Amino acid sequence: MMSRFYFLLWLKWMLRVTLCSVALAIVVSLMITLFIYLQQSAKLDINMEILKALLDIYWFWFVLSWSGTLLIALFRSLKYLFNVCLDGYKLRLLSCDTKELVHHIGYGDLLKVWRKWFMLLIWIVASMMIVSLGITYFLSDYSSVFEWFNIFWLFGFVLISGYFSLILMIAKCKRVELVKC
Repeated sequence: MMSRFYFLLWLKWMLRVTLCSVALAIVVSLMITLFIYLQQSAKLDINMEILKALLDIYWFWFVLSWSGTLLIALFRSLKYLFNVCLDGYKLRLLSCDTKELVHHIGYGDLLKVWRKWFMLLIWIVASMMIVSLGITYFLSDYSSVFEWFNIFWLFGFVLISGYFSLILMIAKCKRVELVKC
């Protein structure tokens, strides 16, 4: 059943994007927080006030770094969707010139496919945001998107849109083919 394949593909993609982006954001924000602490006051004993300040700094940088690491995770995740059998089907990547199967996929092989898929993802997320803004405007007291929208909402929209973009990518991109395995 094709819907099960798409669901398993999306689930695999969603887990990889989530784990990669969050782990990278944790590492980046931890490094920045540690650098700031060592630069400013490494000699001080850590009391509750300093700990609270460090947690605030960490949280600030986590949200900012997650925005960047999400882009990295989106690019890296596409590589691992190919040549893996899921529920009797698999995606294959074809080369640009000869239309032959690419067995060992590198990140350079994915650039054209990723650009098409990423633009598709952006359009679907933007559509979801417009619908969400309309629903929010009519059903709540929020008057603009900037009152409620943050990286957590964006991440949710990206994950939901990822399902539909993976289905459409297979249909739109000539370098990606779906075959039985």
